[in-house]
Formats: sequence, structure tokens, C-alpha cells
Amino acid sequence: MANRDARDDAAGAKLVPADRANSYVLRLDGHDQSYVDLDDPTRLVFDYVRRMGDVLDTLGTPGAALRVAHVGGAAMTLPRYVAATRPRSTQVVLEPAEALTALVRAELPLPARSGIKVRPLDGRSGLVGLRDGAFDAVVVDAYAKGQVPADLVTVEAVAEIARVLTPEGLVLFNLSDRAPFAWTRRVIAAVRTQLPRVMVSAEPATLRARRGGNLLLVASRSGLPESALLERAARSASPYKVLGAAAVSDALGGGNAFTDADTEASPRP
Repeated sequence: MANRDARDDAAGAKLVPADRANSYVLRLDGHDQSYVDLDDPTRLVFDYVRRMGDVLDTLGTPGAALRVAHVGGAAMTLPRYVAATRPRSTQVVLEPAEALTALVRAELPLPARSGIKVRPLDGRSGLVGLRDGAFDAVVVDAYAKGQVPADLVTVEAVAEIARVLTPEGLVLFNLSDRAPFAWTRRVIAAVRTQLPRVMVSAEPATLRARRGGNLLLVASRSGLPESALLERAARSASPYKVLGAAAVSDALGGGNAFTDADTEASPRP
């Protein structure tokens, strides 16, 4: 397939053939945003997406259906993964870029009866329309020009996320930052006001301040799958570091929580 450009609010989006037949990378604003393998949706190539898949794999009974809300869709790599590994799951994707969604649907069609519903809404607007306690997990993986939007990391935003989660539900935030992680510290402080149990995973080089990267923040009201993720991290093809609650406080604590009146997008890449 030749590279294709989306139009309107997806201007600059390109689908680029990847390393295998029927595999593509979605490039937005010059950044590789999604990798999709149409023949094998369980193949998660980007490290941070694999880590998100690892978290979702630990929920409930293996293979049992989940209810997942995704804030940010792009090429819908993770919704495809859940549909393949958890048949009959119910998934809602909040993706405001309608032209981008049209491009993805046309060139990388979703499987029939996937259970994935895409709503053309931004995260905050879309969350308001979701029912209380309706989801086992909320995945926040939204970027605009390479940055996490400021309105998704505030106390008020987290309150909406907490409202739509089940009592045991998890939120996953794909964050982007670099040492000394001043921005991430403030996000964690905001999340803890509503969902006090937290853990973080990242590549060792990111935590050691060798380079910026993606930090996956996972939070809940109750327990977290720390032991299961430590095992997965150790045997991953790209081993990663998992920080439990105490380690998060030591390494990434001390921030002042973002609020709607005082917030900012993640650092520029």
C-alpha cells in the first residue's frame, strides 16, 4: 500500500508499510504513533504498548471479556489486541480526529464484530458521557503534536476517570517525560487524589536519566497486579522496570497536583 495522507483534522497523518506484510505504522506530526499488524493483532511492537497489554492481560480471568474505555485511538492497536485476546469485550474509543478515524477504518479495517465503538469526542467530553462504574479499565493514550494534552492529567479529569471505573478498575496513563520528571510528579499527585494505589513502569534508560521516554502509570482504588507485572517485565523481549507504590513515592513523589486552573501538557519530545 502506498503512503496515504489523511485530510482535515488528520492532516499530515501517514500510513507507512512496516517490516512485515500487512503491517503498518501510523505517523502523526512526524511521530510514529501506532503499529498495526493486520494478520496478528496480538503482536505489540512498541515497548510502551506491550507494557499496556501486559497490564490488561492481568485483569480478571485470562481470556474473559473486559469493558475498556480508550482515551485516544489513533490506529487502535490496543483495542484490536483486546478484541483478539478477550473476545466479546466491550470497548469504547474516544478519538476526536474524525478524518483520522476514517483513514484508519478504510485502510486498516477493524475485525467484524470486534465490539469496538469509536466516538468522535475528545477525552474530557467523552468521559462525561460514560456511565458510572461501567469499565474495568480506562486507557489514557492521547497525544497532540507529540504531547499529552494538559486537560487529561488534572484532578478533575482523574475524578471523571475514577467515576466510570468499577471499584476494582484500573486506569493506565501513557506519559512522556524525562528526568527529573517534574511533570510526571504532578500527574502522579493528581491521580493519587482519586486513585491512591499507583505503580509505574518504564525502560531502565529512561529512569536512569539517559533519555526521555514513555512512563506507564497504573492506578486504582484497591490492589494492583505488581507481582504479575514484575514477572512479565523480567521475561519480556524488552525488559522494563516496575516501580511499586513505595518506589514511586521515592523516585517520583513530591509533586503538586495539576488542576484545571493550573496545568500543562507534557514536555515537548
